[in-house]
Parts: sequence; C-alpha cells; structure tokens
Amino acid sequence: MNNSTTINKDNLPKHLAIIMDGNGRWAKQKGMLRVFGHESGTKAVRQTVESCAKLGIKNLTLYAFSTENWNRPKIEVETLMKLLVSSLKKELSTLQENKIKLSTIGNTNQLPESVRKQLNSVIEATQNNDRMTLTLALSYGSREEIISAVKTISKKVKNNNLEISDISESTINEHLYTNDLPDVDLVIRTSGEQRISNFLLWQIAYAEFYFTDILWPDFREKDLHEAIISYQKRERRFGKTSEQIK
Repeated sequence: MNNSTTINKDNLPKHLAIIMDGNGRWAKQKGMLRVFGHESGTKAVRQTVESCAKLGIKNLTLYAFSTENWNRPKIEVETLMKLLVSSLKKELSTLQENKIKLSTIGNTNQLPESVRKQLNSVIEATQNNDRMTLTLALSYGSREEIISAVKTISKKVKNNNLEISDISESTINEHLYTNDLPDVDLVIRTSGEQRISNFLLWQIAYAEFYFTDILWPDFREKDLHEAIISYQKRERRFGKTSEQIK
C-alpha cells in the first residue's frame, strides 16, 4: 500500500521541523566512524526534502548543527563543515529543479568562511524559488535566539523606539530568526530520543510531536508519510475543548 494515498493534502503541516538524530549510532552499529553516519545522513536529507516538496509542504526546517555541537571532537566538527559545503554544492541543482528556496537560522557568523560563502551562494541562487522554503538550523540554539531577541527589544525600549506596554507575542516573533516563518505544526525526531534539545522552543508552543526509533540515515519517504498520517489523526485544540473545535 502506498502511504501517500492516505495523506490528506488539505491538512498538511504548514511548517514541519525535523531533529535529525542517530547518525553517530548508525555508524557505530556498523563498526564505522561517526563521520560515515553523517555522510549517509545526507541521503536521508535529500529524500526527505524532495518528498516534502512533492507533498506540498511549504516550510521545512532541519536541525543540522546546534550551538552545543561545537563541543564535539574537533575532527568531527571539521568533517561536518566540509560535508556541509560539498552537500550545498551538490544539491543546488536539486533545489532549483524542485523550486526550493534555501534559508538559514542560527549564529552563522560562527561558521567557517568557506561554509558561509557556499551557504550565501546557494541562498542567493534559490531566493526566487517559491514551492517550498528549506531552512537549515546551523550553529543554532533556541535560548541564544531568545536572548538575542530580548536584547534587541530592550535596546528599542531604552532608545524610546518601543513602549513596554506595546510588547506582545508578535513583537517577540518579529525579533526571532524565524520571523518570516509560521509557527511549527509538527516536530519529528528520529533515533528514539524524546527531547527538544534547545530547538525552536518558542515556535513549537502548540506543535505536535512524533518520535520514531529509526536512526536518521535509515529515514525514508514511507517514514515521513507515517509521521504526517499520525499528525493528521490528532485533534489540535490550541487550549480549547473538543466541543469548541467541533
């Protein structure tokens, strides 16, 4: 049975976020270096991105590298950065063919110059694509993002450009990295871990969560479909009662 036939195209998450976890464990199970897991994980990225575009999902955010990941062994970090550059070069044609716009969130100033250069090149080349926005969370940490927003808002208050009484949810939204994205509807995390890991803490306030034991390099289109079907079976109440929703 093709799972895609059971997906309701009128009830897709407007914003899907994925915590791609399990590359290292996948490699370890096969007696290989962690780096090999990251390389294999790029295949799952390609298939997931193309599948989301095909389904009609408008916004996909992938947790590619967190602020905490800088603490990993130096050789692993360096390899991840090289892999990122080569993947961006390799996948540009796929993004163009599928009319996918690339974007990024996070403290990208921390990234090596070679990565920033390649990233900016692909972002510029895809800026007019309008089928789907693919956002890579790179050197990203949600707490850091919120601190940055608070500092900017505080500065505006201090300079009399903003009244304290005017600060609202929209004010916070406008100062986050994700200011041009809708709130997250569905978060998928692979590898069996069930935690958020400092990812989009503000944006997932009413998101649905889907956890799977599948390690990221083994994540396939059918697994994505299963997650979306699970999401579509849920009643999203946003604090209201079932009767109010009906």
